[in-house]
Amino acid sequence: MPSEGYDVVIIGTGAGGGTLARALADAPARILLVERGRFVPREPENRDPAAVWGRRRYQTSERWVDGGGRSFRPYMHYCVGGNTKFWGSVLFRMRREDFGELEHVDGVSPAWPIDYDTLEPYYDRAERLYEVHGTAGEDPTEAPRAPFPYPAVPHAEQVARYVARIREQGLHPSPLPLGLRGPGEPGRCILCDTCNSFPCHRDAKSDADVCCVRPAAARGNVTLWTDARARRLLTDPAGRRVEAVEVDHGGERRRVEASLVVLSCGAVNSAALLLQSANDRHPDGLANSSGLAGRRYMAHLATMMAGFHPFRRNRTVFQKTVAINDFYLRGPDGGHPLGQIQTQGRTHGVMARTAVPWMPLGFFDFWVARGLDWLAMTEDLPRPDNRVTVDAGGRVRLSYGPNNVRAHDRLVREVRRMLRRLGLGIVYAHPRSIHNTTHQCGTLCFGTDPRRSVLDPWCRSHDVENLFVVDASFFPSSSAVNPGLTIVAQALRVADHIRETELRCAGAQDPFPRTGA
Repeated sequence: MPSEGYDVVIIGTGAGGGTLARALADAPARILLVERGRFVPREPENRDPAAVWGRRRYQTSERWVDGGGRSFRPYMHYCVGGNTKFWGSVLFRMRREDFGELEHVDGVSPAWPIDYDTLEPYYDRAERLYEVHGTAGEDPTEAPRAPFPYPAVPHAEQVARYVARIREQGLHPSPLPLGLRGPGEPGRCILCDTCNSFPCHRDAKSDADVCCVRPAAARGNVTLWTDARARRLLTDPAGRRVEAVEVDHGGERRRVEASLVVLSCGAVNSAALLLQSANDRHPDGLANSSGLAGRRYMAHLATMMAGFHPFRRNRTVFQKTVAINDFYLRGPDGGHPLGQIQTQGRTHGVMARTAVPWMPLGFFDFWVARGLDWLAMTEDLPRPDNRVTVDAGGRVRLSYGPNNVRAHDRLVREVRRMLRRLGLGIVYAHPRSIHNTTHQCGTLCFGTDPRRSVLDPWCRSHDVENLFVVDASFFPSSSAVNPGLTIVAQALRVADHIRETELRCAGAQDPFPRTGA
């Protein structure tokens, strides 16, 4: 088996791994980025709903099984940049309250081992790095903060009229924080209708590939392997350190030795890799003395909704600009938190048809042209029996059942009420299933007690001293906002920690200076 060595090996190039590589790229270290997929090609299919949604051109073809043993195809993209290539680029900070213990109607959302103030300076840096556009001070749940690095994307004319009428209902719509590169500038973002869940054909969406991996890989000390799949982590005889990673690359299995190993494969695959790396010292999986590796899987309760007017076409091209957080911390009657509401990118007929494939496409084309698309999103609570395991052949099993459902159902009712008051009397709702793999988090939670967590507050394994995990695995709770910016912010924080404690170089510098408005 061929062998080679690096100072740092980062497995995965998404929001965690890609950001970490970018933040460490100027450090005096040899860094290897291991990516299971390839670069997403620039091609006409980038903007083709039939290719992206109908034929699922970029989605993995691998199969997982659910808790009942049924096979399914997960919504996963193995490519440089990972799932960030296909995200809607909504980059929210978690609310200050999300870091503490919160009581919900169906249970308790646990506290984090760090607070909002700890992460705030890294949120600032993350927003600059990912070119986030927004307006401070309009969201009633937002903590006091510095201005966004770039101004909010303006609402389209028809959306602006709806926003005014939503305010008349007593709600407080605010601009969605969006990671877009130069909207309206020549050669950059054109605010098209194939942004959300599509790869950007102009590289104008702020994803981990464009913002982080390419700049990092341009440095002489960073090596990127694509079509490279990590199979196992190998420890020293005492089981205290990872000595090497077995990687399938170039048609052969390679042994990659490293002083430091970082997993950033996503909450499901990072947990699966640790479980597959079991050995005599770690019989239940690497870094699993707590028994929590793979457990507490969370994915937001999310319902796609659309309000229709049969005689009024929605001529908006880019409508993903509105957030409503009035029910984020408490319901309309002052009760438990319900969650967040946000507009979505335009739905195309072929996308809607995936829910009811036997209906003719023309039916969906007619309706989506007259619809206003929204997302209702509620916090999913951690449960030990929602978990990731692997079978003897290495196949992933995702056993998952949503909870906090009563709160989510109430939020969906509130969205229906809001849309009907806007004159959109026909409302369609499509909930996510038990196979939900978007916004996945929580399988390797961090904390201060090794008996109750897998990672410490710096995302270092309690059990294996040179192993870090930097993706949404570390989340103790899911909150009810998109997790991307929090992953990026924590990756920047962990990068500073690694620079200071492992690489022995300056860690307090900010390589992402403030620009823009």
